[in-house]
Amino acid sequence: MPEPAAVPVSVRSERALVMNMPPETAAGPVNAAAVAGRGEHWWPVALAILAVAGLHVALPAQYRVNPRWVVPVVLLVLLAVLIIGDPGRIDRQKAWLRLVTGIVISFITVANLFSAGRLVAEILTANKTFANNPVGLLATGAVIWATNVITFGLWYWDLDRGGAAARAHHPRVSPAFVFPEMLHTDYAPAAWVPGFVDYLSLAFWTATAFSPTDTSAIKPWAKLLMIVEACVSLGLGALVIARAVNILKT
Repeated sequence: MPEPAAVPVSVRSERALVMNMPPETAAGPVNAAAVAGRGEHWWPVALAILAVAGLHVALPAQYRVNPRWVVPVVLLVLLAVLIIGDPGRIDRQKAWLRLVTGIVISFITVANLFSAGRLVAEILTANKTFANNPVGLLATGAVIWATNVITFGLWYWDLDRGGAAARAHHPRVSPAFVFPEMLHTDYAPAAWVPGFVDYLSLAFWTATAFSPTDTSAIKPWAKLLMIVEACVSLGLGALVIARAVNILKT
């Protein structure tokens, strides 16, 4: 009986690759965007924006944009425009959607910068607003700090690889951050793409550890943005805690 013909190495490798693919990719060429569901859902980003609106409203009057309803209404309207313009998953690459997204994040940044500036100014000038209320000072500082974390998470999310819609179509193009899932492929799908929660985690650990943790920045702008966030978090936290301790001692 003749021996069966040897299968070339390339064919065996291809078969092995197909056998290890998810069902949705085994029938054809690997399409990372298709495996990822062609875009992430809106709800994590929407919840973050709503949280920012709620946190800003919770601030004392002198630290928020007045009238009280301005920030929530503006954010809700812009968020509705984004969701209507790109319903379902975030995958529409439209210049106006990118512009509106940038406006939303810039508006949040300016509003929180206003709050942080007022708080820092009052601390440095020994204002009597929280003279007998260290808990109120700490609570106000915590609200501004938390908003700052969400804001930087939104910036990372929007700027990396051209934004969420661009990542849905070209998930492997020019990343600014290297996440652990990109390195440890045995524990994450081959088509893994970072979502908002991953960028929020990056922002949180940058604000608390003041250094890169499990995610590395590999683009200059990303490194500079992380430096800015760490400096803001460190400066705000140090001033608020020092002032609160000083109040407790008097």
